[in-house]
Amino acid sequence: MTDRGRSVRLITVEALLLLAMGGLASRLVYLHIGPNDVRLEAAEKVGRYVKPLRVARGRIYDGSRARNIVAMNVSVDDICADPSLIHRRGKVEQVSRALVEDLHFDPATVDSLLADPKRQFAYLRRLVPIDEAEEIRDRRLPGVFLQDVSARYYPQGPFMCHVVGFANRDGVGSLGVEQAMDRFLRGSPGVLEGRLDGRRRELYTRRVKEVPARDGADVWLTIDQHIQYFVEQALDDVVREHAPRGACAIVQRVKTGEILAMASRPAFDPNQFAGVPDRQMFLNRALGMVYEPGSTLKPVAISLALARGIVQPDTVFDCEGGGWFHEGRVLRDFHPYGRLSVADILKKSSNIGTAKVALMLGDAQIEQGLRAFGFGRALGIDLPGEENGILHPASRWSRISCSRISIGQGVSATALQVLGMMCAIANDGFLMRPHVVDRVLSAEGCELYRAEPEVLGRPIDDSTA
Repeated sequence: MTDRGRSVRLITVEALLLLAMGGLASRLVYLHIGPNDVRLEAAEKVGRYVKPLRVARGRIYDGSRARNIVAMNVSVDDICADPSLIHRRGKVEQVSRALVEDLHFDPATVDSLLADPKRQFAYLRRLVPIDEAEEIRDRRLPGVFLQDVSARYYPQGPFMCHVVGFANRDGVGSLGVEQAMDRFLRGSPGVLEGRLDGRRRELYTRRVKEVPARDGADVWLTIDQHIQYFVEQALDDVVREHAPRGACAIVQRVKTGEILAMASRPAFDPNQFAGVPDRQMFLNRALGMVYEPGSTLKPVAISLALARGIVQPDTVFDCEGGGWFHEGRVLRDFHPYGRLSVADILKKSSNIGTAKVALMLGDAQIEQGLRAFGFGRALGIDLPGEENGILHPASRWSRISCSRISIGQGVSATALQVLGMMCAIANDGFLMRPHVVDRVLSAEGCELYRAEPEVLGRPIDDSTA
C-alpha cells in the first residue's frame, strides 16, 4: 500500500472518530441542558434510594404480678420467587419439582405463581418459621429466596383471644386490644432516602433523609391470667354440659371498673385467624351481643325504690298467689307466693312483687334509673364492638311496659351492662367505666397512658330519698 493510500485511510478514520465524538458530545450537551425534563426525572428516579425501616410492634402483657406476655413479635421468613429469572435459566421444571415433591408445596399454587415469564416477584409462602425456611435456604434453588420479616405471635393461643384480639398480615390491629390500642402498639416506621451508584449501591455521602424507626409501645392489661384461667375453665364446663350456641363470662373489680377476666365462646386461635371457619367466632359476646336480661334486671327497680324512700326492706306486697291481672294482662310468678316483703321479693325473684314496686316509681323514674345504670348506651370499655343495647323512651311505652321492663322484658342489654349495674349497687351506687387496659409504656419506658377509675354516674343516690 502506498503512502498516499495510508494517509487517506488515516484521515478517514480520524474523521469518523471526530464525528462520533462530536455526536456524543452533542448528545451529552442536549441531555444536560436541553428540554429533557422527562428524561432527567426518570434518571433521578432510577438513582433514588428509599428504604423503609421496619418497626417492632409493642408487646401485650396480662395484669398478674408475673406480667405474662400474651402478644409478641417473632422473626419469620417469607418464601419468595422471581419467575422471570427461573424462566431465563430454564429451571422451571426443576424448581417446581423440588417445591412440590421435596418441600410439599401445593402443585397448583406453584404452577400458577411460576407460569408467567414476565413476573419478577411472587410470594410462595408467607410467615414461615425460620427453622422450616432453612431447608429452602440450604437448597439454593435458582430464583427462590427468603425475606426476613416479623410476625405477630400469641403464645397462649385461644386463651384470652377476644380480649387480646389479633393483628393482620400487614401488622394492623383487627380485633380486641390489638385494634383498640393500635395507635400505641404499631410504633413509627423509619425511612432511609439517598442516592445509588451505577451498581445500585448506596452513596452514603448522598443520603438526604434518615428517620429512625420507633418501636411500638407495650400495653399492660387489667386481666389477671390466673382468674382468666378459672373463668375459661368454668365456661368450657358449661358449654360441654349444655351445648349452647354461645356463652360469655366477666369478672369486674367493683370499686374501679377493672376487668379481671373476660371470656367468650366459641373461641379461636389468633395465630390462625385467617383459617377461622365462621366469622361469628370473632364476636365477643360479653359486650357485642344483646339479649333480654330477664330477672337479672329486677335489682334496678328495687334499689331505686329503696334509695328514694318509696319502700323499705320490710315493706310487704301481695304477690297474688302467683297470678296477677294488670291492665288486662296476666303476670305470673314461677312459684306462687302470697305476701312478701321487699327483701323477699328480691330474694325469691318475684315478677309480681317487682312489678308492683316499679309501678310505685312510674314510667319516667324507671326509664331514668335504667339509663343512669348504663342501659341503652355503651359504657365505653376500651375494646371495639361494644353494643348500646335497646331501651325505648318512656314516651313510647305501653300501659304494661313499666311492669314488664322492670322484670327484664322488652329491653335488651349486654352482659357487660348487667354486670355494671350489679357492681354499681355493690359500689355505694357509683357506676364505674369498665376497662381492660391498665397502662401503656413506650419502648423507652415512658408512661404514655394510665387508666384511672372513672365514675359514669350515681344512679342510686341517697340524697334523693
